Amino acid sequence: MKLTEQRSSMLHGILLIALFACASFYIGEIRLLQELSISPMIIGIVLGMIYANSLRNHLPATWVPGIIFCSKKILRLGIILYGFRLTLADVAAVGLPAILVDVIIVTVTICGGVLVGKLLKMDSETALLTSVGSGICGAAAVLGAESTIQSKPYKTAVAVATVVIFGTLSMFLYPIAYRSGVLGLEPREMGIFAGSTLHEVAHAVGAGNAMGTDVSNVCVIVKMMRVMLLVPVLLVLAWWVATRKKASTQGGEKGKVSIPWFAIGFLLVICFNSLNLLPAAVVDGINYFDTFLLTMAMAALGAETSFEKFKKAGAKPFILAFILFIWLIAGGYCLARFFVPLFM
Repeated sequence: MKLTEQRSSMLHGILLIALFACASFYIGEIRLLQELSISPMIIGIVLGMIYANSLRNHLPATWVPGIIFCSKKILRLGIILYGFRLTLADVAAVGLPAILVDVIIVTVTICGGVLVGKLLKMDSETALLTSVGSGICGAAAVLGAESTIQSKPYKTAVAVATVVIFGTLSMFLYPIAYRSGVLGLEPREMGIFAGSTLHEVAHAVGAGNAMGTDVSNVCVIVKMMRVMLLVPVLLVLAWWVATRKKASTQGGEKGKVSIPWFAIGFLLVICFNSLNLLPAAVVDGINYFDTFLLTMAMAALGAETSFEKFKKAGAKPFILAFILFIWLIAGGYCLARFFVPLFM
């Protein structure tokens, strides 16, 4: 009976988070939010944070395991299913220049972000999550990295907040700069620039649509290629976590590499999706369901985040995110303006 009660209490926590996810989708239908390309995932973490700072202490503590289940297990399932948004053909479609630009942007952003975080004397996990979010695909990348390094939820929320702020700002700035002609980039170059530097997939879609089809098609493909780089990044993070454990273990015992199997599953799903065995309607349905799962995970992470923890994190994560924001614009522009033409 006790086990049954525990499962029932856990189910209550899961249903609460599912309710937040439903509310996020409903709120996401607001026209202004759609025009800003604010995804349900972002709304989900906001609702979770509102709950954490208001009703959290008035609900049964037995619901907490269900919330944690959403922030861990459901999160990993969501990352795996995210692979249905990609195919291997996406890589071939844009060619070698875009692949190289993506690799350079992701590598420099993450490594440089960690280095700057050390100079700012930041918490290493917060610096890493912020850098991964800026370098790869925003909230989804932060979630994947959080699940690999097992950081505290409030650190994830801080990293996601930086992605929302600077990613949304970029989404407005890029079309204005392109339409004004100050960048001097051809449509394909602009697509590579935007796709390799915008934070969220939603930001890439929103900005791309504002710049025309010729830019949008390249922008989205390049952005999705960056998403693919989440797999090798997570594998490297798993090795890094094992190395840290080895260094902190007395006697120098060998650290065990905890392979993020959800990252492998993500890659396998991409390969499967490349075979085009499922009807487009089915894939669309899976992607919609996947967005719901990721929204649940975001809401669960938000539910573990209080304003006191934001105060604890301080202003340094936002300073780091701003520095990375400047790098993405300057570095991405130089690569698109001077490096990409060498291959054309």
